[in-house]
This record gives sequence, structure tokens and C-alpha cells, in this order.
Amino acid sequence: MTSQQQPKVWFVTGSSTGLGRCLVEYLLDKNEIVVATLRKPDVLADLKTKYPTTQILILPLDVTVRSEVDAAFDQVKAIFGRLDVVVNNAGWAMMGEVEDAAEDVARSLFECNFWAAAYISTKAVKFFREVNKPGVGGRLINVSSVTGLHPFPTTAYYCASKYALEALTQALAAELDPEWKIKITLVEPGHTETSVTDNTKEAPIHPAYNKPGLPSVDFRKIVAERKPGGGGDPKKLVAKWYELAQLADPPMRLPLGQDALYMARAQIAALTKNLDEVESWSADLTFDKE
Repeated sequence: MTSQQQPKVWFVTGSSTGLGRCLVEYLLDKNEIVVATLRKPDVLADLKTKYPTTQILILPLDVTVRSEVDAAFDQVKAIFGRLDVVVNNAGWAMMGEVEDAAEDVARSLFECNFWAAAYISTKAVKFFREVNKPGVGGRLINVSSVTGLHPFPTTAYYCASKYALEALTQALAAELDPEWKIKITLVEPGHTETSVTDNTKEAPIHPAYNKPGLPSVDFRKIVAERKPGGGGDPKKLVAKWYELAQLADPPMRLPLGQDALYMARAQIAALTKNLDEVESWSADLTFDKE
């Protein structure tokens, strides 16, 4: 950041742990201004002590409560009068076969991973358009996952929440007036060394699927046997998010990690093969000419 550039104001959800916490720390080290939101603000007490109130604003926020989201954006407007980047990072995961997954848990997951992210996306767009100075715009970064491109067994509802976020984000980006100067990107991390696995709500395997060689058994084994250092470095990952926010023309999607790229390409290849195999089914489906 040159002396002529003013620091960006970032709004980050899910700032307590994992990628959210890493991003907040990285931004503060870059002398950016951070609005760090989380359900338990005391978790960031060390950062509150270390940095001045002009650089960090820590707000209590349950992203599933719209009144709290509204209040958070109102505070940003009152204190800073502008907002440059919103990062929709809050979310959690669940494991369990579709047949046996608890519906109440799955609905709760969607409230956080999809509906909350959707509402915050609309608040961000409105703020960028109506509060920021004309022509300034803003950046919305919605944190998806490689599972938003390629689903895995036992994680169907988590994957579905990310698929839904992907569709909503792409459609929202298509709706925006280019004159608003608002840019939106989906970041799709692969396996990263964070606490997300520890925070996953895991149901016992359904007896019908507990057969050696079945995908559910194999995938659960892979997750259980992951060793420290086997995933991406979260500090390097959030550095890419920071770089992303500097681009004049950012991509719609940003898979991050060799595994993310591999799975994305595998999904594209499988879809292409499927389309080639069924292409003839779409021949002669229009009305016959009389």
C-alpha cells in the first residue's frame, strides 16, 4: 500500500477461528481497517488490545439473525462511512449419509451457510451502491469450497449449501449494473489446515452404508486419517484473498489449492463426458413443422 492509498475497510464474518481469524490478522498486519464479526467477541480480546479502535472494530454477530446483521452494517456506516470489501466467511460443516442426516441440523446448516450469506450479500451490494461514493463500488468475496463444485459422500448437505451459494452468487453477479463498480468472487478452497474439521457435526455412519469399500466408509477414513501439514497453509490462502481484492477485474471463481483445481477439473471432465453421451437425446425435440 503506497502512501497515497488509504486503507480499505473490510467486513469479515466468522472471525473467531480458522480462515476468518487468519484473514483478520493478515489484514491488520497490512494496516487495513477490519470490522471483525463473530458471536463471541471476547475471542479477539488480544487483537482489541494490540490494535487501535481506528483500525479494528469487533462486533458481536450471529449471521443468522437479520436484525444483528442490519445493526452491524449500520455501525460500519456510522463509524467509517464507507466499506470496501465484504467477506462472507461464516459457516460450518456436517457429516452424515443423506438417508440418516438429522433434518434439524441440516436446516440449521443452511441457515448459516446459505441464507445468512445470501442476506449479507444483499446488504453488501446495497451498501456499496448507496453508501459508498458514486463510482467507488466494492468487493464481495463469498467463501465457498471445492465441495461447491464437486460433492463428496457423507457431506451432501454441506456440499448442497455451497452449491446453493455458488448459484446465488453467480446469478447476483449477473444482475448487477456495471456502473455500480461492484465485483463479486467465489473463493473455493481445497483442504486447508484449520479448525473446520474439529467443528464439524458428525453423525455415526448409517448401518446400511457401513460396508468396507463403500464410498462413505472410505471418505470417513480419509478424513479421520488426515495428518497435520497435509492441507493448505491458511496464512497463504488468505494472502490470496487479499491479492484478489486488489484486482481491477477479479475472476468469478477462484479455486485455491492443487486439490481444488484437480477436483474442479475432474467435475468438468465428468460433466463433459456425460453431455457427450446424452447429446443425441436432445435431437428433434422441437415441434414438428406442418
